[in-house]
Amino acid sequence: MGNVFKIIKLSKPQHKWIIVACILITIQATLQQATPITLKYVVDELSLQISGGSGNYQRLIFLFILILVINLVGVFLNSINQRLGDHISSRLGRYLTEIYYRKIFTLPQRYFDTEISGKIVNQLNRGINSIREFVGTATNFIAPALLQAIFGIGILLYFDLGVGLLALIVFPIYIAISSYSTRRWGKIQEEKNVHEDASRGRIQEVIGNIKLVKTYNTQHPEWQFVSDKYETINKLYDRQSTQYHILNFIREFGLEIAFVTILFLIFRKTFFGELTLGEMVLIIQLLNQLRWPLYGMSYILEQIQRAEADSKAFFEVLEIKGKEIFNAKKLPPLVKKPEIQLKDVSFAYEDGSPVLSDINLKFDKRETVALVGHSGSGKTTLVNLILKLYDPTSGEINLSGKSFAKSDHSWIRAHTALVFQENELFSSTIRENVAYGVPDATDAEIKDALIKANAYEFVSKFKDGLDAQIGERGVKLSGGQKQRIQIARAILHNKPILILDEATSSLDSKSERLVQDALEALFKNRLVIIIAHRFSTIQDVDRIIVLDKGTIADIGRPGELARRKGVYSELLQYQIEGNKKLLSEYELH
Repeated sequence: MGNVFKIIKLSKPQHKWIIVACILITIQATLQQATPITLKYVVDELSLQISGGSGNYQRLIFLFILILVINLVGVFLNSINQRLGDHISSRLGRYLTEIYYRKIFTLPQRYFDTEISGKIVNQLNRGINSIREFVGTATNFIAPALLQAIFGIGILLYFDLGVGLLALIVFPIYIAISSYSTRRWGKIQEEKNVHEDASRGRIQEVIGNIKLVKTYNTQHPEWQFVSDKYETINKLYDRQSTQYHILNFIREFGLEIAFVTILFLIFRKTFFGELTLGEMVLIIQLLNQLRWPLYGMSYILEQIQRAEADSKAFFEVLEIKGKEIFNAKKLPPLVKKPEIQLKDVSFAYEDGSPVLSDINLKFDKRETVALVGHSGSGKTTLVNLILKLYDPTSGEINLSGKSFAKSDHSWIRAHTALVFQENELFSSTIRENVAYGVPDATDAEIKDALIKANAYEFVSKFKDGLDAQIGERGVKLSGGQKQRIQIARAILHNKPILILDEATSSLDSKSERLVQDALEALFKNRLVIIIAHRFSTIQDVDRIIVLDKGTIADIGRPGELARRKGVYSELLQYQIEGNKKLLSEYELH
């Protein structure tokens, strides 16, 4: 029941409407008992007329008018309550999405490094749907059923203590069986959710990498993976369903025996004159009304268990400690010419695997620095630390004397423009992608950034120009075009720190030269950090920092490192040998 209490607490913004709904439900439950009570007096009036001709016809008319009014008011209140339940459900859906989405923005980068995006989205959808359904069921079904059961048994106890006690005994037995059934159901549901998350996550990954899947003809293995998952899900569902229906048979079988026994006692008492015909009719109606909440108990408990199981992952995400502030509205003034210093910085993954060890570096405010090294040497991790996407395991990082540990993530990142090696684009327009993070950018500024990135020529050829849709992750653009859109974005931001993760890797030689010229102009009067694999792009940098196995292997200017034996000269030699081989093959040497 832990998650159910969390749901109730989480729905606090809608508590006032839930209270209104509960008041309406209480009135409805009262009116539902008023109809059988009124019918009791109708039957008594008929009995008086049949037995001795002393019935009051005017009173009979009044009682039927009263029944009509009660039923009409009940229908009206039910409609109002249903609409109120929909209002609560829709508002709650928005609220839950907002708090989950807000939480996602505060989670550490490590969380996203280990989770599949499709799984995160599936947990969001399942959690929100289960919570909305539970709250909707609580207002439209659970509360009315419980109140009707309480009022019904109370009236039975008043008119016939023995029958009321028998009906009361049925409830805990029925609920105990239902509770056991739903607990078993919930455990299997949690297993099903794990397999469903895996299949949904895989489907999203496959769609995102559909070219890769088609190119390597792995459609059938991918289909088989999901098919196998759903075969497992169906087996779990079969076991879940079998257990449920066996227990349901036992529950319903016992209930029918109990109700027939109670009916026999009612007719017996009426036969011997212990109950009037009106009282008999009243008690039978109350018993019939009690069937609905009693049968509904299994549904109620099932909904509670479903909410427990399906909202588990949702609440687990909400309970993860956030590392970042969601929306820092007022940031401290930015440093116009920032410097970055790392003192004895080390970083390791949660499993203890070391990535960086004892890094001591200082990046000056007006220099261009290249990070070089074998794959896995720690270059990208170092940049992630500078962006405060990761926090160092030990050591300290400062931005112009201000500690990263004491500074807001947003303030640190506000100094930086970044061009990724991967194509980080949204499935929207060119305008929105270039101006991402600069909502007030003018068309003239966007056009100027595109020109400097050697991108405006191909953009201007699109029918819709800046408003051309580029598809998911820029699927309608070539690799080089995507890269230039990213570069245009960085140019537009005009930040004092520029980080390039092999920013020209997807460009042809001509475009690379043109973009390189634009970038060199952009490099002036700012700190530039380049993750480099192609050494032709870093010939003119001020310094090269060579990383090897998570440590600084060497530092120097390009010419110095080329002449010095080490990792840099080794990597450079590989590229030179590759170029020589190419030239020799085409007899161009």
